[in-house]
Amino acid sequence: MTETTFDLVILGGGPGGYAAALRGAELGLSVALVEENLVGGTCLHRGCIPTKALLHAAEVADVARQAESIGVRTSLEGIDLTRMYGYRDSVVDRLYKGLQGLIVSRNITLVQGQGRLVSPTAVQVADVRYSAAKAVVLATGSVARSLPGLEFGGRVLSSTDALSIPELPGSAIILGGGVIGVEFASLWHSFGVDVTVVEALPHLVPNEDPSCGKAVERAFRRRGITVRTGGRVAGVEQTTSSVSVTLEAGELLDADALLVAVGRGPRTAGMGFEDIGVTLDRGFVQVDDRLCTQVPGVFAVGDIVDGLQLAHRGFQQGIFVAEEIAGLAPVSLADAYIPRVTYSNPEVASVGFTEAQAREKFGADRVECIEYNLAGNGKSQIIETSGFVKLVRDKDGPIVGIHMVGARVGELIGEAQLAVAWEAYPGDVAALVHAHPTQNEALGEAFLALAGKPLHTHG
Repeated sequence: MTETTFDLVILGGGPGGYAAALRGAELGLSVALVEENLVGGTCLHRGCIPTKALLHAAEVADVARQAESIGVRTSLEGIDLTRMYGYRDSVVDRLYKGLQGLIVSRNITLVQGQGRLVSPTAVQVADVRYSAAKAVVLATGSVARSLPGLEFGGRVLSSTDALSIPELPGSAIILGGGVIGVEFASLWHSFGVDVTVVEALPHLVPNEDPSCGKAVERAFRRRGITVRTGGRVAGVEQTTSSVSVTLEAGELLDADALLVAVGRGPRTAGMGFEDIGVTLDRGFVQVDDRLCTQVPGVFAVGDIVDGLQLAHRGFQQGIFVAEEIAGLAPVSLADAYIPRVTYSNPEVASVGFTEAQAREKFGADRVECIEYNLAGNGKSQIIETSGFVKLVRDKDGPIVGIHMVGARVGELIGEAQLAVAWEAYPGDVAALVHAHPTQNEALGEAFLALAGKPLHTHG
């Protein structure tokens, strides 16, 4: 057995793991980063980036299909998956090469191989033990979940499978109307697939404010996407050419393919965590408010920590842990202040409390809300999108939640996060000038209205 020692040993090279490695090295720590596959993890190679590349292609397809309505003569001849996958892979490759360069430039030791936690201070890969003088960080990410008794294979696809299907199905059923489900529903429909989304809860994107889910449902139905909310699955059967889903209400749905998009679970089984005293709950690593486990010197970040499963949450946690280990005493950021974006058409972007959460926290009589409809926003009319900006405030207090629906609203979430995280009052933001004509004006108009001086809205 060979042993080598570093200040910091990180198990997992996804967003949380490599962010901890980069920041740790920047702070003068010697770092070993253990990754079984490719640095960047699911987000870069099998999730966020390739999915959003395909969603951009879907947007281009929609523009080509609709361009004649605004006087541009064009047509959509079809979808060339081979060239589209080439475009997707080129985006991923450029980002991956950049990340590899950063790892090398910071003198981080990258260990390729399957790692296992073998003690509170060591990770083993094959016959080499990597010991940590200061701390171990667990960042092993997540895996696609399925329904009990329903295995991936054949015409039953995971989100990873769906990224590289050799040909588009003529029709598809998507189980799950959360972020992954609605994003694939949106892009597949843009590529000409007949899509049905089945969501067990009353609304799509159920973790968002219900007003957002209702708006996405309306938009999907206008686009021709079938939505079945409140639809629980009783059974699934597949043949070599089709798949059938029976709902508990008795409805039978048939399609060429079934995408199971019911969320992702923590990748912690068989990693040795519990053997050395790390506590798991439903597979998630239990941590304190400093992201430390019950085992001193062992931290956890990213999707294995219960809460929002978002790459940028992993980034933030990785940076936080590296600074904590280096003794900088960083300030933690609550999940409520982390922005959330669903990249469907229309997009959903939000930060802070939903209206229901605010009423529960502050009391129903203390919560005030306002919606600004994008119909009054010049840029939204130019790009032909509909939706709204919804503000939630603690009455006579700061903004506690911002929720938006519409094309490109994800690009507005930066200002929204600052307003919520810095506990801005409506008047604080209303006094700022928002450039015209931009979608960003919609936030300004909403703040004006909530501050009691509506300009392009009815008071």
